[in-house]
Amino acid sequence: MEEKKHKSGFVSIIGNPNVGKSTLMNALVGKELSIITDKVQTTRHRILGIINGDDFQMVLSDTPGVIKPAYEMQNSMMNFVKEALVDADILVYLVSPEELELKDEVLFEKIKKTKGPLLILINKIDLITQEELEKSVAHWQNIFPQASVYPISALRGFFISELLNILIGILPNSPAYFPKDQLTDKPERFFVNEAIREMILKRYSKEIPYSVEVITEEFIENNKIIKIRSIIMVERETQKGIIIGHKGSALKRVGIGARKSLEKFFGKKIHLELYVKVSKNWRSSSEQLKRFGYNN
Repeated sequence: MEEKKHKSGFVSIIGNPNVGKSTLMNALVGKELSIITDKVQTTRHRILGIINGDDFQMVLSDTPGVIKPAYEMQNSMMNFVKEALVDADILVYLVSPEELELKDEVLFEKIKKTKGPLLILINKIDLITQEELEKSVAHWQNIFPQASVYPISALRGFFISELLNILIGILPNSPAYFPKDQLTDKPERFFVNEAIREMILKRYSKEIPYSVEVITEEFIENNKIIKIRSIIMVERETQKGIIIGHKGSALKRVGIGARKSLEKFFGKKIHLELYVKVSKNWRSSSEQLKRFGYNN
């Protein structure tokens, strides 16, 4: 009897901001690897989620939403998108129903020329009528005649298990790229930073969340508890005051929210210490961005 071949490949999810890339990634992986908020630029890095089976390994890439960069950090974010496009064995282009094109025309043209399997996923179909859906499907099939177009709802779980089977079916024959018990390429500290940043995105408005980066300086794990010390970096003194709040009340709320999220993620008690520091104009500093994991 012939031995079943092992399949393995990189599946890159790209699209405009807020179309649901992180929600789709989490739905497929079955764990909340990517943080999700209703703010644009929630995802800043390329995050790999690894789905393993006996005879397959699928490496999913969640990427930042496509934007026209305004400063150095956003340039770095768009480089993550370009990397994911080059690496992809299978390309998933996620759109919301009202969308007609990607915000970067050069990238849009590259997708049109992609040689490998291309899937156009129309997300959030629970929010539109059948007529609007049919119009959207026809629009994308016209632009990408070589692509397979599927309507989904990542949030509601509609067509997610079917999509998983479709993706597994078109993975190339290859040995696994990562150990079979590995879920992601990111270290624990990355998920600590993201959990804290998620709370800041949800609790603060205007420019504050976009001026924040988080560094975890201490991550000590034993059988019962994980002790964590993290620094929230801001660009200006006034932002520091807003993050901390009256008598530290705002920072305390961020800490409580992040701790609950991390306890769920790691399945352990968390002791979390948070501090706030000023790092002037870090979003435009190549040196600082390298420290925060942006510049390769």
